[in-house]
Amino acid sequence: MRWMDPDDVTPAAALCGLLATPERLRAVAALALGAETIADVSGATGLDTRKAAQALARLQTGGLVEQSADGTWRLRTEVFAAAAAEPAQPGSDEAVQYGTDDREAVKVLRTFMPGGRLTSFPASHSKRRIILDHVARAFEPGRDYSEREVDTLLRVFCEPGGPGGRATRGGGAPADYVTMRRYLVDDGFLSRKDGRYWRSGGTVDLG
Repeated sequence: MRWMDPDDVTPAAALCGLLATPERLRAVAALALGAETIADVSGATGLDTRKAAQALARLQTGGLVEQSADGTWRLRTEVFAAAAAEPAQPGSDEAVQYGTDDREAVKVLRTFMPGGRLTSFPASHSKRRIILDHVARAFEPGRDYSEREVDTLLRVFCEPGGPGGRATRGGGAPADYVTMRRYLVDDGFLSRKDGRYWRSGGTVDLG
């Protein structure tokens, strides 16, 4: 009997654990190739029927396979899709890379700043603010910057190629440092006076 409901999602780490033994991995491969019974799995994998049954039972407990009323077995391929789409969790590599464990923020940053460089600004203002907040944290609160210093910092986040950059994604503005500087000022992340800039908004890292 399965302890998981059909709609439950097996996390990626648990999925890897289910496939960690050769017997279970071979059983999954057999089902993927069309095996439907314990005998089919045994014949396709070379496992004896006892080991084939044990592998299927463990995979069923983990929610990766299911047995129908007529006794045939099915690989729940939707579990792989759900694991692949699993959002970043606190402490994950992406959460560390982007400095936040907010799932929505990580999703936006992953889409528009792969590798830490901006490909384009999203058309959505709320998503754009997530990017601006991330970039603004490069500026130290309480410190004044010249425009040249601001531009030097912002170039780090932009794609190579200077103003105009590459083709935009999602209908947004090009990912150039001049546009980024304007957005930071317009949205209140940076203030400007007499050619000097300073941090005036956004998330502050306290740690």
